[in-house]
Amino acid sequence: MQHQNTSTFNHQDNLSDEEKELIKLRKEVQHLKMENNILKQVALIMGQS
Repeated sequence: MQHQNTSTFNHQDNLSDEEKELIKLRKEVQHLKMENNILKQVALIMGQS
């Protein structure tokens, strides 16, 4: 893995493409887990009616 230095102090600017993709995918997984939990709760509520 090669790092590119952009000469900035911003951490995000100095990440490799793979690291940026990993961060993006982790955020997406977190969002999907949250949606899944909401849908599970809705299914429980609808099942109680």
